[in-house]
Amino acid sequence: MRVKSQWFKAEAPKTATEIAGAAAFIVFRIAQNALRNMRNARFELPAGPLYFAFLAEFLAFLTLCADRIAHARGDEAWRTEFTTAVANRVGAFLADNEADLLGADPPDEIKRRFIALVNLRSADYADCRWDDDGPDYRFLRCLGHRVAEVMERHDQTWAVSQVIDSEAPEAVELLRRAMAGLLDTSPRRPRGGSATRGE
Repeated sequence: MRVKSQWFKAEAPKTATEIAGAAAFIVFRIAQNALRNMRNARFELPAGPLYFAFLAEFLAFLTLCADRIAHARGDEAWRTEFTTAVANRVGAFLADNEADLLGADPPDEIKRRFIALVNLRSADYADCRWDDDGPDYRFLRCLGHRVAEVMERHDQTWAVSQVIDSEAPEAVELLRRAMAGLLDTSPRRPRGGSATRGE
């Protein structure tokens, strides 16, 4: 999976909220890719409540991963603005998709539930480490077990392994590369008269 995460060279420095908008779009695409991989691996995730429960867990995980990456900047005010904006934008993406497909709840309610989930998972992941190599095993294992809880019973054990060994590491690596591009302030020369956008 490829993600575009470069800004136009001539544009002014981006605010935390602007970077968060691009990051949220990337987070949503990465989570969709993980869900597609799980379905291709024959896990039962039909379009419906289980599909969106899986997606919400993965989105919460990636939102908190983006928060850990933002923490490395060493600016807590910037980090708070960034993470709040990412969570709200990701929640809006999820809400629009779920409301369109299922129609059971209004988008505002779906987004509210997602923000509550991010806050809940923030406590779950709080004791997990993140260093220069990314998340520790406990971080990935926590996601694996949270995902398993929303899967069909016969898929639960294998889902933990699939998430820990494959989906989470791939997703984190994609996010780290994308965030490095979004946060890079060095000048860039456009290729062929055009440049890629952040979103």
